[in-house]
Amino acid sequence: MAELLTRISRPQRWDVPFDAAMTEEKVGRLLTIPPLSTFDPERFPPTIPLRGILLNDARIRRFESGDIIVREGDYGSSAFLILSGGVRVMLDSLPSAQLGRRPPQKKSFLASLAQLWSQPKYPEVRDYSDGKLMSSTDASTIRSRQATGDEVRIFLQDVPGVLEKNRTAQLGPGELFGEIAALARTPRTATVIAEGRAELLELRWQGLRDIRKYAPEWKQHIDRLYRQRSLAAHLRETPLLKDLSDEDVRNVAEHTQFESYGDFEWNASYRTVREASAQERLAKEPVIAREGDYPNGLILIRSGFARLSRKYNHGERTISYLGKGDVFGLPSLLCGAQFSERVGLQFSLRAIGYVDVLVIPTPIFDQFIAPRFSEKEVVELRERVERSSQINLGEDAEATFGPEMIEFLVEQRYVNGTAAMLIDLDRCTRCDDCVRACAASHDNNPKFIRHGRVQNGIMVANACMHCVDPVCMIGCPTGAIHRESLEGQVVINDLTCVGCATCANSCPYDNIQMVEIRDRGGRFIVDEATRTPILKATKCDLCMDQLGGPACVRACPHDALIRADMLEVDKLARWLNR
Repeated sequence: MAELLTRISRPQRWDVPFDAAMTEEKVGRLLTIPPLSTFDPERFPPTIPLRGILLNDARIRRFESGDIIVREGDYGSSAFLILSGGVRVMLDSLPSAQLGRRPPQKKSFLASLAQLWSQPKYPEVRDYSDGKLMSSTDASTIRSRQATGDEVRIFLQDVPGVLEKNRTAQLGPGELFGEIAALARTPRTATVIAEGRAELLELRWQGLRDIRKYAPEWKQHIDRLYRQRSLAAHLRETPLLKDLSDEDVRNVAEHTQFESYGDFEWNASYRTVREASAQERLAKEPVIAREGDYPNGLILIRSGFARLSRKYNHGERTISYLGKGDVFGLPSLLCGAQFSERVGLQFSLRAIGYVDVLVIPTPIFDQFIAPRFSEKEVVELRERVERSSQINLGEDAEATFGPEMIEFLVEQRYVNGTAAMLIDLDRCTRCDDCVRACAASHDNNPKFIRHGRVQNGIMVANACMHCVDPVCMIGCPTGAIHRESLEGQVVINDLTCVGCATCANSCPYDNIQMVEIRDRGGRFIVDEATRTPILKATKCDLCMDQLGGPACVRACPHDALIRADMLEVDKLARWLNR
């Protein structure tokens, strides 16, 4: 009887190391260099030894003068420790062309057409060789490139000229950079270039996370850098401070408080919380500022989301939500600065999940920021406060989104999505053209389910929302799920996915599916040791390689489907009112 199963070794976390050229000898050398030499290996568990982290989650990289190490705006998944030499951090932004950026690579028209008749006969087909799964990019090719150092480098043509024209900061041996983007799942805040020859240890975020966990002294160091560097970068980006002198910005930064609310891994408790009553959910959200209280300072949202609410009967009603770049408390503070009496806060602000905020104390606000506003602007803000009309929505959104819809988006935390799939059920005819188009673009495997929660005739379908804060990435042991490009799409590397289901279990919206895979003969692929199915995570990739963008949107014949950034509420409202 023919064998109906294909047996291979189950993928493991370190099957594909960060650098196949990393050796025990190199690890031994690293352990003699501070701060790595100060870590106690006994604190690390046998399953995740310090040597194992350095052998599999790290790589040594060498750069020549002018080489770009990280670029501002790119999504980072690794941090860098300087072993020798130095680097320059560019405090001023450089042009995209100078940074070597290019548009995302798309399939050609013929390649897009060919996929229509080259679909596999069976679902979730994978190729394998020598008992190992393969991807479209052969793993041995990746290793040989890494082993020979054959990698594309981007460098600045006129390093002295660039350094002369731009503000920079210098970092030397023993210093760390890139940890903020790696741990917070955010874009790089600055471009970093090599100054002369430099040798760096690049540590992918899974290893960085584990070292933070088992080496408390490094955790304290990283947290201190996180506060200092993120604070300075955020203040420079804030419109309220753009006209301040460098000295005034330094004064503001010196007194600004950096605070965090909620749990960094908020997804762990979210599934329980979402089933609680509205009042219970609200009680579990940490209060950042409370309605009626004296404003102790201007609050700037650095990352995450916060709920803006107001007392209503015996409970509270959600008015809106604030995200990165938004401020809270400005009208009350300005009225207090220009008039004799202080005005209490008109709304409460609560953390939704995990939120980083900056707080500029009231006296500092009065001294450096309030004088920038004219008397007319202050009077208008005072009138708004007296009318209690501080609502963070435009006219279109305010006319469309009633309290129920805003409450729904916040309660379900759909505000996290940058590409949420919304379906207008009044227009949708259930023809499933969107599903078929998705399948045709992904080897006959649709990447979403036309099903989801509904409010006011709008369904939020079970499709990856490519979140601002993709908590699905938190527990991935190999980094298989990651940000792909400057646009921030969240994708899965099928080669390094070990099928642990951590991302699927972490996703608060049930938008990642675990699937059993087959070979091209239709046989299920199983672990040769346990004979249990090999699973892979799959989800929407936003058709990154397709001409014209998401196939689901292009295929809908009734304009019933949109991929929406939930922070662009006015744009969404206009789509609903079309």
